Amino acid sequence: MLASSLLGTRRVFKHHVHVAYYWLALLDAVLFTGACYLGTYLYFLRDQALLDSHLETLLPRALVFAITTVLAMLSLGLYQPRLREGPNGILLRVAGAFVLVTIAMAATFYLLPSLHLWRGVLAYSSVIAFTSCLITRVIFANTVELEQFKRKILVLGTGQRALNIAQRMRRKSDRRGFRIAGYVRTEGEETLVETGSVFTPSEPLHDYALAHDIRQIVVALDDPAALPAEELMHCRTSGIEVVNILDFFEQEASKILVEEAPREWFIYSDGFAAGGAKNRGKRALDLFAAFFLLAGTWPLMLLTVLAIKLEDGWQAPVIFRQKRVGLNGRVFDVLKFRSMSVDAEGDGKARWATTNDSRVTRVGQVIRKLRIDELPQIVNVLVGDMALVGPRPERPEFVRELSASIPFFDKRHCVKPGITGWAQLNYPYGASTRDALHKLEYDLYYVKNRSLFLDCLVILQTAEVILFGKGAR
Repeated sequence: MLASSLLGTRRVFKHHVHVAYYWLALLDAVLFTGACYLGTYLYFLRDQALLDSHLETLLPRALVFAITTVLAMLSLGLYQPRLREGPNGILLRVAGAFVLVTIAMAATFYLLPSLHLWRGVLAYSSVIAFTSCLITRVIFANTVELEQFKRKILVLGTGQRALNIAQRMRRKSDRRGFRIAGYVRTEGEETLVETGSVFTPSEPLHDYALAHDIRQIVVALDDPAALPAEELMHCRTSGIEVVNILDFFEQEASKILVEEAPREWFIYSDGFAAGGAKNRGKRALDLFAAFFLLAGTWPLMLLTVLAIKLEDGWQAPVIFRQKRVGLNGRVFDVLKFRSMSVDAEGDGKARWATTNDSRVTRVGQVIRKLRIDELPQIVNVLVGDMALVGPRPERPEFVRELSASIPFFDKRHCVKPGITGWAQLNYPYGASTRDALHKLEYDLYYVKNRSLFLDCLVILQTAEVILFGKGAR
């Protein structure tokens, strides 16, 4: 029971987090702090006087090193439960994280000289931390996949709703915290689930769940009238958690199943509230981050301007303005560096960007891949049209089309659109109505559970999107 709880999810500032990965981050922080001490000891091994003087003031420096390293690893997705990388991919990400650590520590030493570490100490500490990180990941990966450490769940239903679990949570990375003991067939319901154990228990549901150590029952019935209310109430009072399929996907996959959500769920569920203090805090974060980005990226933006001019001529426009739909459906002009030919939509018809789009210029291919084309949107953030984090703004033509075919699509407009967002971290570039539906599932999760904590997570993890080209087209 303790092991299953460690692999479950908990809400932290409204966001559902997988507990095991935050214990892993805490363990890493302790090991990285120890690595700094061990690195100091090894570097000054032959000079006891210098060793003693450094150990006296080492704790704050070691903590900065540990926190910086954990944040760098977080930014590259190394604490994501649904990370599907193999050993080589993990090694690449860990190496990338320590490159970021080196850059961040150099900036820290420049801005705060009192936290300076000798280069030799930093080198020793980094090698030790790198090695310990790889070892803990091997142990953790082999532990988190053990079935006995996962909580057992029972899916009540075998129809279309239950099929969502069987099809959309079929990978190991989707089931890190649980294992499905079976799908319970109810009288009169069509059986669409073809994987896993589909059965009709010969005993009451409550007795079966207790006998087989079921920790959670997920209600996924197509017909609400078939709900065995008395049995489920008996399960709840016996300590077995009962959730509907919408809450299950929200806690395990961090998305909202839009096609299965009735209107009353949006009305009565926790979330979707926007308070004045929350909005003011988010605006303050947006302004601070926008000024920080502007100060750090203006040389890159200047080089981008020169590159566009050199490719297309000095008379060619650099900034591309396009109508997008923002907060409460208000249309505004989004600013981007022009990455396509000047006459990309000469006929006035809106088109999705496609893979290897012929309209994209040579400079455009680079700046789109690295997301440099999005940097002028810092101005949109400063003037208040956009936020740093939020659903990506769509064009009015696409909004009209998607609103007519996707339920609740307009609900994404109850917050400001963002330069980056939860959907961008979790789903690749969308160029179809089906892609828009899947991205909306993540956007609505953000709208429902937004907080400064989630915004900071998205901002940090956007580094992974940039470095690994996720969703670029």
